[in-house]
Amino acid sequence: MNLNIVLVEPEIPQNTGNIARTCAAIGAKLHLVYPLGFSISEREVKRAGLDYWDKLDIEEHTSFSRFLEKYKPEENNMFFVTTKGKHVYSDVKFSEMDEVFALFGKETKGLPEDILMKYLDKTIRIPMRKTLRSLNLSNSVAIVAYEIFKQANFENLEEISSYFD
Repeated sequence: MNLNIVLVEPEIPQNTGNIARTCAAIGAKLHLVYPLGFSISEREVKRAGLDYWDKLDIEEHTSFSRFLEKYKPEENNMFFVTTKGKHVYSDVKFSEMDEVFALFGKETKGLPEDILMKYLDKTIRIPMRKTLRSLNLSNSVAIVAYEIFKQANFENLEEISSYFD
């Protein structure tokens, strides 16, 4: 299973650092789509990602339109994660896919509305109470990423804790 986590215009450096650490831990590729609300060299990003930056496969994109041109949603298993999603994330059969792209929007606005409408059948959501706006971005990425790997039987991840060796 090849997992691609795509952050479209993230704004909070600590979230991106946490997400980078998650991607490194599970072997997912991290895509950063500009503009970012910070510099990836900022201390907060590096601190949140700890010493995992050299273990991370990262690709940067100058704009969302350029990303979509390169990795066409019609040709890839691409899912747009949003509170407005048509499907619950755990209902998607990720285990039947060789490669998955999970896209997450900026913390304050999410993904662009026109994109969500265009790819409505590829939108997924994490269920939550109606009275709340959203979950934290780094938590949302972790929830979706680990569901994808769970369905793939945690392929290429540690099977037994090294603590007991």
